[in-house]
Amino acid sequence: MPKENEFLDDIEAAEAEAFAEEESEISDEAVEVDTLRAERDDYRDKFMRALADAENSRKRADKQRREAEQYGGTKLARDMLPVFDNLKRAMDAVTDEQREQMGAMIEGIELTLRELLNVFKKHGIELISPEIGDKFDPNMHEAMFEAPVPNTVAGEIIQVSTDGFMLYDRLLRPAQVGVSSNPG
Repeated sequence: MPKENEFLDDIEAAEAEAFAEEESEISDEAVEVDTLRAERDDYRDKFMRALADAENSRKRADKQRREAEQYGGTKLARDMLPVFDNLKRAMDAVTDEQREQMGAMIEGIELTLRELLNVFKKHGIELISPEIGDKFDPNMHEAMFEAPVPNTVAGEIIQVSTDGFMLYDRLLRPAQVGVSSNPG
């Protein structure tokens, strides 16, 4: 019987050894699987960040493109404002006598002024034309002077020197005005 037990001991030892090897292999495979999962998660995170960066870049480029379309003509628009100013001054200086003598030419200047305003409007340029008595708005008007004028309230517009313009929602040029400085 001692031999029989010895044989069983050998089987048990061989089984234990095989089990240990198997467990070691499983343990190595589990570590490798965990490592691969961690790598996969890291790559997934990097991929998601890259997608988000690409989407943000696309949105930023789209916004810049829209702004360039909308506000790209700002310099040209500013350069055209003196043309409007000169035509308006010419019309303001016309007397009734001149209108009778040079009616066609005066009408041509008026038509040119209207067409210029239509082109401005087509391109998002709006006239800021304050009236005497309006409240001074520092976001739309530039105070050229202050003066105490009877029957006015401080902050009221008392004179309009030059009209202003907006380009969509941006101030292209403020209206230049005189403002009352009456204490009340």
